[in-house]
Amino acid sequence: MVSGDRGAGSVLVVGLIGVVVVAGLALVTAGVGLARGQQLSGAADAAALAAADVLLGWVAGEPCAVATTVAAAHDARLVQCSSEGLAVTVRVRASILGIVVERSARAGAADRAE
Repeated sequence: MVSGDRGAGSVLVVGLIGVVVVAGLALVTAGVGLARGQQLSGAADAAALAAADVLLGWVAGEPCAVATTVAAAHDARLVQCSSEGLAVTVRVRASILGIVVERSARAGAADRAE
């Protein structure tokens, strides 16, 4: 029996466990980032729809103020709000894993082709 080989399997197993843990953490981080990105898209959609409700007269208030409130409820910040005719466009911003991400959405009355 060669005494120099004792414990070599243990080092290999510890290294393999380390690789699995690092890969798992990378996958979890990527999943969290993707989920938060989808939440931010939902925040933009909700803010645009809320502002459009005000713009169309279904809810009282000022469209951009309502959009700001809805975006904040989704942990996002409204950075742009504009209306054209009976439609409103909003842009929201949030930090996802230290990276600033923006999403935009548009809502309002349907365009009429005449």
